[in-house]
Amino acid sequence: MATATAPVKTAPITLTPRALAEVKNILVEKKVPTEYGLRIGVQGGGCSGLSYLLGFDKPKDQDETYELDGVTLVMDKKHAMYVLGMEVDFQDGLNARGFVFNNPQAKSTCGCGSSFSA
Repeated sequence: MATATAPVKTAPITLTPRALAEVKNILVEKKVPTEYGLRIGVQGGGCSGLSYLLGFDKPKDQDETYELDGVTLVMDKKHAMYVLGMEVDFQDGLNARGFVFNNPQAKSTCGCGSSFSA
């Protein structure tokens, strides 16, 4: 008799290969504890109304967790509607260095790209 397995949840966002590589690099270099995941979400503030959250944190009761190529993604369930379909990239060029959020849910964004309105 076969045993039932939990369905695999699809993350509401994607990370480009460059972003995944940078996250994995940070996990190793900063010795992030294994019980932490990459928290992605939104918070009130910024010049356009909402700003992005990106950091390492332990999952909380209201969170959903996802697995993206060996990286645990942690997100508050309420934040998914603001970032559905978003792509997180990492740029390491002469003009810019850091994570970039390409969010189809954003109706407008600020000049620096770290805040948006939905």
